[in-house]
Amino acid sequence: MGFKVRIGQLYRSRTNGSVSSRRFVCSKEGHQLSSRTGCPAFIRVQLNDSGKWVVDHFHKEHNHNLENESENFAPSLQPIASATVDSSTGITRRPRKKLLEVANGEPICPFGVINFKRLRKEELEGQARIEPHVGQEFSSPVEAYQFYHAHAAYKGFRIRNGQLFRSKNDGGITSRRFVCSKEGFQHPSRVGCKAYLRIKRQPSGKWVVDRLEKDHNHDLSPEKEHRTASLPASNILTEEVNTELVNSDIFRIDNYPVLRGGRQNHIRSDWYNMLLEYFQSRQAEDTGFFYAMEVDNGNCMSIFWADGRSRYSCSQFGDVLVVDTSYRKSLSMVPFATLVGVNHHKQPVLLGCALIADESEESFTWLLQTWLRAMCGRQPLSVIADQDVSIQRAVAKVFPVTHHRFSLWQINAKEQELAGLMGHGFTKDYEKCVYQSQTVDEFDTAWNALLIKYGLKDNSWLKEMYEKRASWVPFYIKSTFSAGIPLKESMESFFGALVNGQTPLPEFIQRYERGLERRREEERKEDFNTSNFQTFLQTKEPVEEQCRRLYTLAIFKVFQKELLQCYSYLGFKIYEEGPLSRYLVRKCGNEDTEKHVVTFNASNIDINCSCQMFEYEGVLCRHVLRVFQILELREVPSRYILHRWTRNAEDGVFPDIESWSSSQELKSLMLWSLRETASKYIDAGASSIEKYKLAYEILREGGRKLCWHR
Repeated sequence: MGFKVRIGQLYRSRTNGSVSSRRFVCSKEGHQLSSRTGCPAFIRVQLNDSGKWVVDHFHKEHNHNLENESENFAPSLQPIASATVDSSTGITRRPRKKLLEVANGEPICPFGVINFKRLRKEELEGQARIEPHVGQEFSSPVEAYQFYHAHAAYKGFRIRNGQLFRSKNDGGITSRRFVCSKEGFQHPSRVGCKAYLRIKRQPSGKWVVDRLEKDHNHDLSPEKEHRTASLPASNILTEEVNTELVNSDIFRIDNYPVLRGGRQNHIRSDWYNMLLEYFQSRQAEDTGFFYAMEVDNGNCMSIFWADGRSRYSCSQFGDVLVVDTSYRKSLSMVPFATLVGVNHHKQPVLLGCALIADESEESFTWLLQTWLRAMCGRQPLSVIADQDVSIQRAVAKVFPVTHHRFSLWQINAKEQELAGLMGHGFTKDYEKCVYQSQTVDEFDTAWNALLIKYGLKDNSWLKEMYEKRASWVPFYIKSTFSAGIPLKESMESFFGALVNGQTPLPEFIQRYERGLERRREEERKEDFNTSNFQTFLQTKEPVEEQCRRLYTLAIFKVFQKELLQCYSYLGFKIYEEGPLSRYLVRKCGNEDTEKHVVTFNASNIDINCSCQMFEYEGVLCRHVLRVFQILELREVPSRYILHRWTRNAEDGVFPDIESWSSSQELKSLMLWSLRETASKYIDAGASSIEKYKLAYEILREGGRKLCWHR
């Protein structure tokens, strides 16, 4: 017919990971190269039950002229030397290639290999001994990086890519910094080293060193770092790529998802180009913006990013992490995942975003490790994520002391399947067993009775779920803090319908920013309401006034509900020995109704309830408040007012300073807190000339107090 094709997207089975369908597209599909026109023509084949591949989608029309038939366009296939076939996928594996082959100005290697110019070992050894100096010239940023990397190895330190600057006219990079790996304080290993080298682009196209700082504030290790071998191509991308040296001048990515090493990539190449441009523009506006790219065998894989606001939110609300990969519920064009927390208004707060190349353990491990590095290395108390084996292993590896709670969508799908087979009676007994059991014995007894009654002893899914009961049964997971995220329903998607697995490329950034701004506007409204309005008191209890003063409106409503409910309960002392006493608290009326045991230690005012509401949600329950009334305690002890639920949770007050494992972590938190406050201050000060003058005077007065001008 007179057109060329290339491999498009593929889809995998959710059960065994094998390829279930794939697309072949016109070579002019997409817009990532000037030769492409966004042609919609494609053919999709799907694997049926008999093992045959059947065409299930076919778009015939092209948006460009086809080659003239008289030119005798030959559809012959060239043989591939030394190729092997993967029996599990039927995909031809080509021998490893070091560089992109180029034909007619376009890459013809289908692996998206990054092509970096390499220096020979002897060249690097010679350059290592040359001292960098202002005025030194390089033909490209890559050459400058390789020189500084070799010099650093010779001197005994490591480097990474620092800030870059762009032209306001054409957006091109005008200068960039290479810094000591110990620059900054974002990681415990960093000590704020000031050593760096900056290069600036000249009108001639050359890059010249215009700024240089040689002195370090830490010891160097020449014997450890003396490595002058050629810099691997992947190093420039994998080492602290929140400000990495990546742009279209340095590498090209092709559109094929077939990668060396056996891993697949569900991210199309045009997404990399678009997102990298967006990330670099965001970095110029937001110094706290972080992004990273996974590189596997020279191939670009998963991408992670988080702006400064998300990183600061994580320092306050990173105790609970929801890894939302709901794009996997359907055949998605975009493997877009969000990492979400819960703020002090009980609203979802964004802690990071990612495009996940594949659903392997490697991808999820990289994602969680990168998130941890971006967020000061503080592990969450609980992670809510899917129950796939790859995710379970990644969570256990990266967060060894964190409780992994399963997302509900996969469990609910299986529960509905069983309910359809067993009937309404099964659903009633199942929910009573899962949601009403109060002890280990109660759950085990009810579970075994359920299996016997409905003949499900050999059901493989129920066997697996019993083994993993600590990750989904409410009685077990309530012992770990989860910010009160509901036990019976999934947390709503952060972006809702604005951004999902079907969002087209041209609309992604716009929708992402609109969804993020919508959520942050909702948070600002709650901040305003909390600062300017008060809920009416409904009792004369001093604890109600205390908590209204401290909590946000949303959390106070939770507390107030528990306080009002406590009047419907009776409490009886059932045990006492020394300072320790226990109370049985039950609802008034029928004695068979809800009962809980509250334990109180008078020596340290320590109290806990068998319902575990405080452990799970961070707010005292009605049973404890009833015992407070019996004991005539007029105030909630400070340890039971979690700072994360208070009005000043984001105001730079850190009552739990001892919990920070290092001074670097604490310094990073203080930096983010000050930046966030300064950002609001600047926005307000720039709104008018009068406010600008006032803001400037306040800054000058503050500067004098901080001794800026010593």
